[in-house]
Amino acid sequence: MSHAVIVAHGQPSDPEPAEAALASFAQEIDALCRFVTVQSATLAAPQALEDCLDNLPDGTAIYPLFMARGWFVTSALPKRIGSRSVRVLDPIGIDPALPALATAALHQELADRDWSAAETDLVIAAHGSGRSANPATVAKDFAEKLGHLTTFKSIRAGFVEQPPSIAAAAAECGDRALCLPFFACTGGHVLEDVPQELARANFSGHVMPVISELPQVEQHIAAMLEAMGSNGTVSASV
Repeated sequence: MSHAVIVAHGQPSDPEPAEAALASFAQEIDALCRFVTVQSATLAAPQALEDCLDNLPDGTAIYPLFMARGWFVTSALPKRIGSRSVRVLDPIGIDPALPALATAALHQELADRDWSAAETDLVIAAHGSGRSANPATVAKDFAEKLGHLTTFKSIRAGFVEQPPSIAAAAAECGDRALCLPFFACTGGHVLEDVPQELARANFSGHVMPVISELPQVEQHIAAMLEAMGSNGTVSASV
């Protein structure tokens, strides 16, 4: 049996709710796996990752539930891992399979609502950053790839921490509109900022689950970890 730990940022000001939510997500992925046990830890919870890894063998895989390979993945996470012998996989946001998986989820939502893509606007609600161009670049690249895979009336990307805002991106969408939160976890931004921004734009469409909670993505994460557990061929980012 192989082992994997899903790691997310968490909420420094109140670590426990995010820690519990991530544990619930990890349990869902674990239930989809036969050959890998899946645990979790947020970076915001003191010693949570260290304590988890200390109870697991060498070769455990770390799956970063982050949307970009930014500071938390390249600096904060390695420091917390220390000298432990683990494999760090690529973060979810830059997974080459993600646009196709999101496309499948979006097409399923359209079919369930009996909407056509050509008559539907799509808003990508992302985090962005006032300090680094990388998060927005990843989100824009994702939106561009969706444009090649779908035929939506429009695809608009908006951000919490930089322009254009989510409200600006969602402005003047019709009743047939979907919002896809380009976030790894359902945290404060998704529960508070995104709804507030959509309300500012009088958005009347449907808000999808965050990327990681799309059923197609959950199945993909489980399959990837299973493949790692059975033959160890998953490539690591560090």
